[in-house]
Amino acid sequence: MKNKMNVLLSDLVLFYHKLQSYHWFVKGHPFFQVHSKLEGYYDEIKEQIDEVAETMLMTGIKPVSKVSEFASLSKITEASGDYVETKEIFDNILSDFSYLLKSVSEIKSQADEESNYLVSAKMDGLIESYSKTIWMINQSRL
Repeated sequence: MKNKMNVLLSDLVLFYHKLQSYHWFVKGHPFFQVHSKLEGYYDEIKEQIDEVAETMLMTGIKPVSKVSEFASLSKITEASGDYVETKEIFDNILSDFSYLLKSVSEIKSQADEESNYLVSAKMDGLIESYSKTIWMINQSRL
């Protein structure tokens, strides 16, 4: 579980920066709404980074903490660092939230098998958060 938790932590760190980049470089008609929504997403992810790292420490797992480690472990791709239309942003973050949901669901299963209730409970909260976000993004695309 140590490796999966460090991959999750790394994914969250890169996703935070990706969301922040999108927040800076969003363009298009719904700019104001999307700009604000992206800030909400990256604020939420920032809290999750700390919660995941602290949960790891509480369960005896040492979290990675160097940028080079985050970059080498993460499966989240970086944003382009240029202006992006809102449709492309939401296509990308929907894919990332779906990937994160799969990742935390797998960690929860492993935590349950190992009777690691602290990690299991933390994953429950993330499963709920990502499921709701995915549902909301999909509702906005109808």
